Amino acid sequence: MKKIKNKNKKNKDTKWIILVTLLAFIISFGFSFLSETLIPEVSVITASIILIFFIALGIIFDMIGVAVTVSEESSFHSMASKKVKGARLAVTLIRNANKVSSFCNDVIGDICGIMSGATGVTIAVTLASKFQLDLLLVSLFLTAFIASFTIGGKALGKGVAIHNSNQIVYQFARFLSLFYHQK
Repeated sequence: MKKIKNKNKKNKDTKWIILVTLLAFIISFGFSFLSETLIPEVSVITASIILIFFIALGIIFDMIGVAVTVSEESSFHSMASKKVKGARLAVTLIRNANKVSSFCNDVIGDICGIMSGATGVTIAVTLASKFQLDLLLVSLFLTAFIASFTIGGKALGKGVAIHNSNQIVYQFARFLSLFYHQK
């Protein structure tokens, strides 16, 4: 019986790894396509807004991933029994915290990191050519900016996520419930 259980778990793990890899490819492809076609055609200000969006998205999803891992399932049981919108989904998210955290922190977080770097390169090249600046210096400055705001934002976000985990999970579950209905 134990061998069957281990085999089923291994199959579920393999399916999850394949799914998350496929999702990462699709999301990366979509973001990269938009980034490569859109960013070179927009102003530096618009590209900077897109850059800030990628950094903020990475921070937000990092917070969600942390919140799901530290949140208490029991907090949502009475809400779910009262049919509060999103409560059952919050329980499901917490029960699958390893997968949710992996998706939020690794898939979305890493993609946002890559996209913010690519966007930064495009901005650096544009600024350097437009204002006859040294590309190396502009690239170094933008790389440091992106890294510091991403790391600082995630550090701040982790503390917020730990202290407000149930509220973050609940709000995320409510948002997801607009698109996903549990049986």
